[in-house]
Amino acid sequence: MGKYFGTDGIRGPVGGELINTDLAYRLGSALGRYLKRLKPELPLNAVIGRDTRLSGPDLADALIRGLNRHDVYVHDLGIVPTPSIAQSLLEQQADLGIAVTASHNPASDNGIKLFDCCGCKFDAAEEARIEALVDAEPSAPADLPMAKSYPLDAAAFYINYVRSLMDQNCLSGWKIVLDLANGATSKTTPAAFARWGAELILIGDHPNGENINQGVGSEHPELLAATVVKHGAKLGIAHDGDGDRLVVCDETGAVVEGDILLGLFAVYALRSSALKNDTLVATIQSNLGLDHAVRAEGGRVERTDVGDRNVARVMRELGSNVGGESSGHIIFSEFATTGDGLIAAVKLIDLMCKTKKPLSELRQEISLFPQATLNLRVAEKKPLASLKTLSAAVAAIEKDFGEDGRVLVRYSGTEPKLRLLVEGKDEKRVVAALKDLEKATCCDLDVIVR
Repeated sequence: MGKYFGTDGIRGPVGGELINTDLAYRLGSALGRYLKRLKPELPLNAVIGRDTRLSGPDLADALIRGLNRHDVYVHDLGIVPTPSIAQSLLEQQADLGIAVTASHNPASDNGIKLFDCCGCKFDAAEEARIEALVDAEPSAPADLPMAKSYPLDAAAFYINYVRSLMDQNCLSGWKIVLDLANGATSKTTPAAFARWGAELILIGDHPNGENINQGVGSEHPELLAATVVKHGAKLGIAHDGDGDRLVVCDETGAVVEGDILLGLFAVYALRSSALKNDTLVATIQSNLGLDHAVRAEGGRVERTDVGDRNVARVMRELGSNVGGESSGHIIFSEFATTGDGLIAAVKLIDLMCKTKKPLSELRQEISLFPQATLNLRVAEKKPLASLKTLSAAVAAIEKDFGEDGRVLVRYSGTEPKLRLLVEGKDEKRVVAALKDLEKATCCDLDVIVR
């Protein structure tokens, strides 16, 4: 992790060390300087959008002022889903895209995500160069001119694009619950679905700047599940605050794991020879059952580090067209350059229509291994290689489980926590192994809160 950037941009409490208008201004100016170095003789263009947080306008304003210092022409997209920012960037042939959002975090947080001219998130090397420029930037002068930007209705373009992916009234007779997380998709997702003819029940669709992700959205699927059951809906769909995730529940109200969705997309794509290079890209967090399901159909799973930008990068390198994370970031590279919760929902509905199967039946086709996880708050993130007791415990478990299980030990990229994960075919052995890892961790690290 860098000084400012984490696993998915910059994120933190509003008014804190990472998220404040001074840093936003210096970041905007650093980005303008960076773009000028890349294209010294050409006019520079950027697009910027945000989610529904109250802090968004001030942070966006500061970023725009910083960009204006270097004569960057800025399109202000207003409140839009993050994937539509990447799409608008490509449509406008812009040099930079900025999303002011903290995704699934509470309203007290905010963040900044950056996209390059190809609609891809900045990689770690680019972020390191930006950080060095930010540190060299002075604070905004007192006589700084007002931010200069030009409005652009990217939401309308995005809605029309997604609408084109399915036929008008194709969902006539369907009843669907949409949970918009009181976030950036509160208008766009219902508008897209309106063309397809389903009866919609909306929750989390009244953002007030302070209620984003508050008891709703992808992090809180309980309300979605209950609403599906109450109304007898065929499907429940939830986004996070900026719309790049998809969480769903079936008609019984059961939440469907992200790895099951990835498995379904990959398996059915393999059966129709539509999975490019027979490869699904997932992260080290994804369940081992995903590998078994894909392998049974003649495909393979390529794993990356956590983060949808890593998934997208490996997809580009391998020429794969489907990838994602168990958290609900799902990328269909033929339709978007980044995770898009709405497009993922469209692809799921398309699969349900083609198979004529309810999601409760489809989900049974992917079997996940029992999994146990634990997050331990630690006083210091010592190098994992130096944790001798823990390393020995991991080696013993891996030897015992063989190919029918795995262990994952990693530090959180944003919190002082060690994350432990054990998977295997036998749930009792998995739980026992996790307890062994916890004991070993306590021998090597000062665990503050368990």
